[in-house]
Amino acid sequence: MSTPLPTPRPLRLASASLIRLQLLQAAGLTVTATAVRLDEVALRDALVDDGASSRDIADALAEMKARKLADREPTELVLGCDQVLDVNGAAWGKPDCADAARAQLCGLRGQTHRLLSALVLYDAGEPVWRHVGEVRLTMRNFSNGYLDDYLARNWPDIADTVGGYKLESEGARLFERIEGDYFTVLGLPLLPLLGYLAQRGFIPA
Repeated sequence: MSTPLPTPRPLRLASASLIRLQLLQAAGLTVTATAVRLDEVALRDALVDDGASSRDIADALAEMKARKLADREPTELVLGCDQVLDVNGAAWGKPDCADAARAQLCGLRGQTHRLLSALVLYDAGEPVWRHVGEVRLTMRNFSNGYLDDYLARNWPDIADTVGGYKLESEGARLFERIEGDYFTVLGLPLLPLLGYLAQRGFIPA
């Protein structure tokens, strides 16, 4: 007789990110997304002032989001996520206007940068697992004319992304090389998360 498969645990995603929700749902998970309110800019700035690395900033912000939702839902399985763009050790956040997106993309043009995507999982109100994925991306030397057209077509859709691009849409045309996991670029290192959930028996495997 075969061993019965475990009943999947529903997952609470502490994020309003549509792409993260879609990735989790496409993987067959039962997910509810709940946005949590944090002053991410102030928190990021404070961490930078304290000398935190880009990796530590991503991890800390992911944990803050998970903990805030876990405090409200102490019996639930809660996932917090955050993504930081690192340029030569400097942590970049989301552009707050089209001019800021233009400045970011000009700074990245022809250069290689890192994307750090952090996950922190809470169960029963306590952190039980964390992971930070890293990808290296090299932008091509696109023209100013193309940049103007790109921003005209894609702002404000790219306002919620670090660096001012979405690789899953026209942002792919900005790049010449990517080294690392595609899911991590999208802000959710999916394979390590699924591996942990399966190992713990939270999902059938």
